Amino acid sequence: MGEVEINVPSDSLVIHAHIVTYGGAADMEVTERMRSEIENMWNEPRVSVIIFDLLLDLRFSITAELIPTLDPHTVASNLNPRNNYFRIETNSVHNISFVDGLGCNTGYFQYDNLYEGSTTAAHEFGHTLGLDHPSYLDIRGIGAPGIMYPRGTLVDPQYQYDPNVAAGLPGGTMHPRFRKVRREDLRALKLNWLRFYNNKAVLGGFTNFFHTPH
Repeated sequence: MGEVEINVPSDSLVIHAHIVTYGGAADMEVTERMRSEIENMWNEPRVSVIIFDLLLDLRFSITAELIPTLDPHTVASNLNPRNNYFRIETNSVHNISFVDGLGCNTGYFQYDNLYEGSTTAAHEFGHTLGLDHPSYLDIRGIGAPGIMYPRGTLVDPQYQYDPNVAAGLPGGTMHPRFRKVRREDLRALKLNWLRFYNNKAVLGGFTNFFHTPH
């Protein structure tokens, strides 16, 4: 989830999001790693969008903080569209990180998914903005996978966990570290469909769900 702001002086459209981490495995190092990955990956494609006949450069401004003592009431009563609350633990009942739907602001991350270059945080952030997994998951011959492709996607050998394994066998599916944010992902946000008031709009919605540890 985020707040979209038209910045007329800089001819830019800025998506603001604030990542709040909590939980037994949350610390400043992993919080900053998530923030940096999201901001850097989503800013990598350079695109412009037209809003109100203005040609604006799109950019993402991501901030983050660790709140070890986060209170459930604080999450439940949140009215700030920039705030995203993510619990981080060593274990997840699904053995994977997840967020609470498309266009949400809460989720649960498994710590070992958040290594440097994992792309997990950037992928899950895409879900909070409303993006789903693509429906067709055999992209052999197309090149590097986009950020919203899930684990298990069939890709060219160089993008697999093991390039020497036949597609579909253990090790023969997409390694998440090869995912990239593409211009198509940014266009899929449909930012020109948003309703702006005082040059601001909301992208996503409030789930405001406080996760307890699994």
